[in-house]
Amino acid sequence: MTNDKAVTWLTQEAFDRRTAELEQLSGEGRIEIARKIELAREEGDLKENGGYHAAREEQGKIEARIRVLTELLRHAAVGDAPESTGVVVPGTVVTATILGGGGVFLHGSREIVGDTDLDVYSEGSPLGSAIMGLKIGDSTSYLAPNGKSIEVSIVNVETFLA
Repeated sequence: MTNDKAVTWLTQEAFDRRTAELEQLSGEGRIEIARKIELAREEGDLKENGGYHAAREEQGKIEARIRVLTELLRHAAVGDAPESTGVVVPGTVVTATILGGGGVFLHGSREIVGDTDLDVYSEGSPLGSAIMGLKIGDSTSYLAPNGKSIEVSIVNVETFLA
C-alpha cells in the first residue's frame, strides 16, 4: 500500500501547539458544542431555531478542524528547520521579487509560523509549487488563479528560525 499523503515539516513547537489544539477540540471542544446543541434543542422547533443551526454549524467546523489536525500530525516530519543551502524547500524563508516587488515569506505550512508575522505559501500553492527547488538567482513564472502569468525571482533563501 502506498502513501500518497505529502509529509509536512513542523517544528517541535508547532507540533506541540497543534497537538494541544487537537486534544482541546477532541475533548473540551466537543463537550462544549454538544452542550450548546442540547440547550438550543430544548428551545423547541428545530426548523426555526437559529441557535441550534449555529451550534450545528460550529460543530461541523470543529469536526473539520479535528480531521485536518489529525491528518497533519499523522503525516508530520518533526524537527529543526532544514538548514538553508540556497535552495527553496519547505521550511525555508524565501526573499523573492514578485511582479517587480519584494516579498519575504515562509515556504511550507501555515501551521509552522506561530507568532511570527511571516506570510506563508504552501508547497501546494501556485507560487509555492513554482519555486520549489529553485536556487538563489533563479527565475520562473507561474499561472495565478486569475489566469495571469506572474514572474518571480529568488533573491535569498534562509533557514526558518521560529
